[in-house]
Amino acid sequence: MEPGNDTQISEFLLLGFSEAPELQLLILGLFISMYLITVCGNLLIILATISDSHLHTPMYFFLSNLSLADICFTSTTVPKMLVNIQTQSKVITYAGCITQMFFFILFGEVDDFLLTVMAYDRYVAICHPLHYTVIMNSWLCRQLVLASWTMSVPYALLHSLMALRLSFCTHVEIPHFFCEFDQVIYLDCSETFSNDMVIYFGSVLLDGGPLTGIFYSYSKIIFSICAISSTQGKYQAFSTCASHLSVVSLFYCTGLGVYLSSGATHRSHSSAAALVMYSVFTPMLNPFIYSLRNKDIKRDLKKLFRGKLYVPTRGDIRTGFLSEGVRAGTSGRVLQHGDDSVVRLLWAAQYSTETTQCHSSSGSSGDYVVLQLFRVSQVVWR
Repeated sequence: MEPGNDTQISEFLLLGFSEAPELQLLILGLFISMYLITVCGNLLIILATISDSHLHTPMYFFLSNLSLADICFTSTTVPKMLVNIQTQSKVITYAGCITQMFFFILFGEVDDFLLTVMAYDRYVAICHPLHYTVIMNSWLCRQLVLASWTMSVPYALLHSLMALRLSFCTHVEIPHFFCEFDQVIYLDCSETFSNDMVIYFGSVLLDGGPLTGIFYSYSKIIFSICAISSTQGKYQAFSTCASHLSVVSLFYCTGLGVYLSSGATHRSHSSAAALVMYSVFTPMLNPFIYSLRNKDIKRDLKKLFRGKLYVPTRGDIRTGFLSEGVRAGTSGRVLQHGDDSVVRLLWAAQYSTETTQCHSSSGSSGDYVVLQLFRVSQVVWR
């Protein structure tokens, strides 16, 4: 059979998890609950980040973009599955399948790049704390997020174009609840060696690159933490990146589970469970991982629910907080006059309270300074 979809496939059948009628209501309720938790949890993270100027920092800027990508990631697959269960239909059109595949890969790759950017942010915050606000400026943060989104488009487009070139037989059943790329490739009747090679090299470049960046960033972080002599200093330093490390581990472990299960068998409960963990559970758990370990997020969410969240104006920051910070802060290495950055204000206030003790103490004053640096990082970035 020649390539080019000569069979004129117009639709696919999504078999889902089970064909038993008594389980459909349970599956429907379970996935509605998980989807609502995912959307509401990530929306609260975005709303808290936007509403509170104290969270207008690079880390929370990246986190809000990650939450947006997670909402889109889940919304690509779950609503269609819920509609199919409700209408008792398993059909998805050919165009709908390709479109779903494109956006699923797109938002998954955006997650991948954003986690890499956040790993770099952790590296700069821990290894170069005095230069953090200079390196992670607003222009660079916007460029990094823009690059994460734009670089994901050609990767998703490559997979979609490869799927368009496939020739399908009469067997068009996909044993999952959405059009997963490996399952669609499995339905192909033609020779796919060239497609496989193109996809393989694209995956190595665009999947291996972010993973390499994360490994490099955390290798530097580990070396910096090991250089701290005090146990408390090591704990404070590690706690600043514990949430991100948990999310990275969850994302890549579930992704690896999807890859291994799809390679072993194309219709099994383990493959379906791995896909659910990757596409639904991971976006649902991310807000909990960050909010439970983040005092700033928890505080602002409480204020948000009580309707007491106050957003200081730019004038308040300049006339009030900034003038107080300039009078209190004596280091001058981080705080710059006229800067509105909350990060600089927090650092100046924390540093000024500890400077006298640091200079008057004898012995391990260097470790004490490092400990205070990580204390500030914990306050701002956890």
